[in-house]
Amino acid sequence: MQGNVINIDLLKELAVKYKKTVTQIVLRWNLQKGAVTIPKSVRPERIIENSQIFDFELSDEDMKKIDNLDKNSRLGADPDNFNF
Repeated sequence: MQGNVINIDLLKELAVKYKKTVTQIVLRWNLQKGAVTIPKSVRPERIIENSQIFDFELSDEDMKKIDNLDKNSRLGADPDNFNF
């Protein structure tokens, strides 16, 4: 659990640095990694917020900080080995 707290603190720190939300930081990281992400929300303010990721770019250093959070573990089911 300690690792998750550190991860959240890092993302909050980056959100303050870029004047964005944590969600916007994660969405921007996905975009810069070339990952297709489809955020879901029914709240108009969140839909607008989710779209406001094209006016900034994460630095290479900050991209690496987020990359280094990966511990190669999964919280949910493995989609490659899931019995539908």
